[in-house]
Amino acid sequence: MSDGPGRFLRPEVLSRLGGLELRARQVVEGFVSGMHRSPYRGFSVEFAEHREYVPGDDLRHLDWRAWGRIDRLYVKQYEEETNLRTHLLVDCSASMRYPESEAGRRMSKFEYAATLAASLAFLLTHQMDAVGLLLFDDEIRDELPPLASQGHLRAVVSRLEQALIERPSRSDLLARDLASKLRRRSLVVVISDLLVDEGDLLRGLDRLRHDRHEVVVMHVLDQDERTFPFQRFTRFEGLEAVEQHLTIDPQSLRKEYLRALEAFTTRVRAACLARQVDFVELSTADPLDVALRGYLAARQHVSK
Repeated sequence: MSDGPGRFLRPEVLSRLGGLELRARQVVEGFVSGMHRSPYRGFSVEFAEHREYVPGDDLRHLDWRAWGRIDRLYVKQYEEETNLRTHLLVDCSASMRYPESEAGRRMSKFEYAATLAASLAFLLTHQMDAVGLLLFDDEIRDELPPLASQGHLRAVVSRLEQALIERPSRSDLLARDLASKLRRRSLVVVISDLLVDEGDLLRGLDRLRHDRHEVVVMHVLDQDERTFPFQRFTRFEGLEAVEQHLTIDPQSLRKEYLRALEAFTTRVRAACLARQVDFVELSTADPLDVALRGYLAARQHVSK
């Protein structure tokens, strides 16, 4: 694993995305940048309140008088003409390691998801939008609050770099722990292979929509999972349940597997549509910049 943030902030991806803006289609406690005053807090017009300093905050906005009085660091917040607050919810469960045997030759699902998250964080930061990060498997493994600064962008990418992809997923985590962390209406981007109970997933989406978040679900699967290309007798092993394994002729399963995957995807897509949730299907075989550019362009078109 590389040491710096460059692993997921890939120039060949980001250079082709800079002209697009990620815009919310509906009000998420504010409007498009520069158009309307919103109740977001930023660093421009009039003083609003203090909040405790977190790493990545701009040191220019520290209240040194408060530090002198109480020996704690606080940041001055101001009301500004701002736009979007985004939470990136990135699945780091063990199933996202696939394909382990292809390490170095193609991206695993997590590497693809992390590159996608880093690219979105880059875009949002350069739009002066606040972006936060939640990494999860069977628990919340890491959390960064939404901020808009270059230092914070580096922190987001660093946490993606440091993620450990080793624990199983937990189906009810979205409905319970993750949703409860998001106290202000935001754009919530869930990046996952969705290998969880379908009912729990939909309950999580219902909770987010009930709390008036705008939600995007990015369903990341490996190209093997989408096409099931296996020909010869193959040993299949569970990444999240290592005791589970099966050696079979994959051609005998291919038709039924693809039918089940299509049925699941169709149900989830329809459920998202009914809840006004964007559903984006992605394969690790897709060029990431093409997938992002098409998606962002569509959102930009709808928001006009």
